[in-house]
Amino acid sequence: MRLNKRNKKYIFEGFRYSTLTIWLVIVGFPLFWIVGTSFKPDAEWFAWPPVYWSETPTLSNYANVWMGKEELTVTQYAQSMQKPWKALGNSTLVALVSTSLSVFFGAILAYGVSRYQVLTEARMFQLLMLRMVPPIVIVAPLSLHYSTLGLLDTHLGLILVYFLTTLPYAVWMTKSFIDEIPMEIEQAAEILGASKWRTIWEVVLPLARSGLVATFLFILILTWSEYLLALLLSKTEVVTLPVELSKYEGSTEGRVYGRQAALAVGITIPLIIIGIFIRKHLARGFSFGMVRR
Repeated sequence: MRLNKRNKKYIFEGFRYSTLTIWLVIVGFPLFWIVGTSFKPDAEWFAWPPVYWSETPTLSNYANVWMGKEELTVTQYAQSMQKPWKALGNSTLVALVSTSLSVFFGAILAYGVSRYQVLTEARMFQLLMLRMVPPIVIVAPLSLHYSTLGLLDTHLGLILVYFLTTLPYAVWMTKSFIDEIPMEIEQAAEILGASKWRTIWEVVLPLARSGLVATFLFILILTWSEYLLALLLSKTEVVTLPVELSKYEGSTEGRVYGRQAALAVGITIPLIIIGIFIRKHLARGFSFGMVRR
């Protein structure tokens, strides 16, 4: 039996929506589980069959993590490890500064690559491949150099390593946005007397603003959630939120999942808020490279 165009369309639409539904379940279920666990009392963390949503939700996990409220339970753990506000400050400072540096210098380098071919496509690909090297490979020599330079357990140390490891992403992503800007606009600005630097700052970068915002958020997520380098290059003074998250352990029951979930929700909320405020730029930025000149 041959299918007509209408039936083919229905089959295609059904397949597409089924695929999207499966994808949403796969992506959404971990978020649902984390939020649900953050409201569960201690006895329901390890319950079997699992409790998907507590019938007696509680805010005790949030109170314990973010307000330092102690509770005597079978999952007793060290109060001294609870420093989420300090970790939040460390993560905010390190992520914002390193991301800003990466996007700023990445945009400058990307302009040179786009307009003057200072790097070939092959070199650009090799630059991106450097980011694919597992961080564990460089941690040992990096730790030795950091120890010699006094950069271990410092904000500057983490900012430098995050800046250098995310710079290839910034160059690669920003170049695609700058490529879409017609050179005639720059030439018109130069004819009117603008210098090259003024043309970049007042013409090129404003036109690529949406792309820069998308790049900024992408790199911010990478640095905000990075765990391994933060764990091995910091000790006590510059603990970030992902490292702080791993410290919640009970003295009798192992991981304190409710507290970890409450902290994980707090880690995620700032990124969601930023995404909401800049969503218009993100929509334009992610579609910028799809428009042909």
